Amino acid sequence: MKNIKAIIFDAYGTLFDVNSAAEKCKNKIGNKWEAFANYWRTTQLEYTWLRSLMDRHKDFWQITEDSLDKSIKAFNIDVLMREELLNLYKVLSPFKEVPETLKTLKEKKFKLSILSNGTPSLLNELVKSNNLDSFFDDIFSIEEVGVYKPNAKVYDIPIKKYNIKKNEVVFLSANTWDVSGGGNYGYEAIWVNRNNNIFDILDYKPKNQIQSLKGLLDIIK
Repeated sequence: MKNIKAIIFDAYGTLFDVNSAAEKCKNKIGNKWEAFANYWRTTQLEYTWLRSLMDRHKDFWQITEDSLDKSIKAFNIDVLMREELLNLYKVLSPFKEVPETLKTLKEKKFKLSILSNGTPSLLNELVKSNNLDSFFDDIFSIEEVGVYKPNAKVYDIPIKKYNIKKNEVVFLSANTWDVSGGGNYGYEAIWVNRNNNIFDILDYKPKNQIQSLKGLLDIIK
């Protein structure tokens, strides 16, 4: 880890709680809110992969809307909640340890950035609404290459911008497929395993896994 020049974070599920939009509406949705939130997220990811394979790109916000529409039908949610859920998705809550961890890393003079499926405007609004914008040197979106993670073109974006080697990047994600994507590309990929899940078998096994971003501070001195 001594030669690390950049620390790059996935956004959704890693820095920001993707279930927080539905959680804020749980009194209206009822006890099925968590299953609904998970279904929305899974459908959203499936649509990114399928559209990449079909070469029929839509940006992440359009996919978020499409996956929500399917989820509303699947769970028989009042369609009048659609706009409320979408507005809440734009201001997802960060996990509680995120601000302090980013502050500490910034004080250590690490270059910090986000590499995400999200659109630039969506990511900028998300970061600013949570007062995190001062911590990041760059916010990279897959829209620069028009294909979703885990395509190697995505992981190549910061390498070209910073003109550094792949193994000089620490990449963190809570999504096992994303960790595998970054790790197979050549990053030093770390899994943020918040829920004690099982890692996917995708030709990469991370050297380090942590339960929250605070664990990164024990790895990077």
